[in-house]
Amino acid sequence: MPTIILFTKIKAKKELVFNLSRSIDLHKISTKKTDEEAIAGRQSGLIELDETVTWRAKHLGVYQNFTSKVTGCRPSEYFADKMVSGAFKSFKHEHYFSQENNTTTLVDVMEFVSPLGFLGKFFDFIFLKRYMKQFLVERNNTIKLYAESDRWKEII
Repeated sequence: MPTIILFTKIKAKKELVFNLSRSIDLHKISTKKTDEEAIAGRQSGLIELDETVTWRAKHLGVYQNFTSKVTGCRPSEYFADKMVSGAFKSFKHEHYFSQENNTTTLVDVMEFVSPLGFLGKFFDFIFLKRYMKQFLVERNNTIKLYAESDRWKEII
């Protein structure tokens, strides 16, 4: 199972980083390349425990729907979302937040399993893990940009 662990340092309070990480509106901004749109469930604002969101996005030249549900949440400390339906065999994304002075460390742990058995594992190794990591880096760079400026006020 491919696992991506990403550490992002953000010069902002962890409460703000936590909220920006749950923002449907900021997610839309951070994923312009894939033309992501929330089409069902929570479609704006901050996603909460037990809520779902269905995204329609263009990945690898193909439009796909992906529904995830927030399955765990400890305000300003942690939240997790899990795929309910989509192209993966399984998908889980955990977000951890810790703060030292005025710097928050956002730790993402993303685990996924592609369909198609051996062929899916080969695709993960050759391409998908790197693609998903870059997707996450770009998303976190957007969170960082908004958290470290007054732009967060446009979102929450």
